[in-house]
Amino acid sequence: MRRNRAVAPGAALCNFTARCAVKPTIKQIEAFVQVADQGSFRRAAVLLNTTQPNISARIASLEELLDARLMERDAGSVRLTPGGLALLPHARAVLRSLEGFSGALGNLRLMQGALRLGVTELVVHTWLPDFLRALKAEVPNVVVELTVDLSANLSKALADRVIDLCFQSGPFPRASSGHVDLGRYPLIWVVGPELAMNAQAPLTLPDLAAHPILTHARGTLPYDQLAAHVAAAQIRGARLVPSSNLAACLQMALDGYGVACLPIVMVAPALGDGRLVRLDFDWVPEPLHFAARFDAERAPDFLGRAVTLAQRYNPEN
Repeated sequence: MRRNRAVAPGAALCNFTARCAVKPTIKQIEAFVQVADQGSFRRAAVLLNTTQPNISARIASLEELLDARLMERDAGSVRLTPGGLALLPHARAVLRSLEGFSGALGNLRLMQGALRLGVTELVVHTWLPDFLRALKAEVPNVVVELTVDLSANLSKALADRVIDLCFQSGPFPRASSGHVDLGRYPLIWVVGPELAMNAQAPLTLPDLAAHPILTHARGTLPYDQLAAHVAAAQIRGARLVPSSNLAACLQMALDGYGVACLPIVMVAPALGDGRLVRLDFDWVPEPLHFAARFDAERAPDFLGRAVTLAQRYNPEN
């Protein structure tokens, strides 16, 4: 009878240690999570500042290491296998633990990554510069990739995972797991002083409608409410002039092109130096309700820090 060959305890321990030493790398885990989130090897490569072949190689080596198929690739799309779905929350936990390790001593400068931020134009022309300076001071190794667009487009970009965080106004047609209130921005009526109007006296809607009415883009809450208000009054010849660019709308008001209904935070400097005059009219659209919106499950620690900083600029604080 053939006897089993004896293995020295030390040799068995060495073999066990060698097997256990083969562990996934952080780059492999990052690639796996980003491909799962983005549904694309190409987009994951862009976010991780590498090439698509590198991402493919990392996923392939991870699958070989785990002896498991994690993803199925079909005609440019990617979907997780049952094994990949089971692994994903553990992969996220590893990356969050790494963030926690880096931030355990409270040194935010150790945080690094890319924050794809979407904002509306109102934010750009009010507190965005101060926010970006404060964010850079706290997390200098986080790179901000900025998108400026209409709120409806930002909602879609967030749902499609094209951006990570958006500062936008409601209504919010798509739910997000992360939602932090950033306050309300009232609107007022203003006009350039050269336009012949008695700004001190209470005005009626026909008084305003005698001039072009400058306002937000079609499909926004201010435009829809203003259009409905004018339609209900049945004023013939009323001319609404919508604009997707609030800065252009403001400039048109400054140039005397018409009366404008704009957020007070945007027109305050022009009111202060007399380039615009506030009109006394007793109806305005509802205030713009702003929120920071994001995917709470996928949010890195530095995204949470960005949201906390944004709350400083809440107009109601």
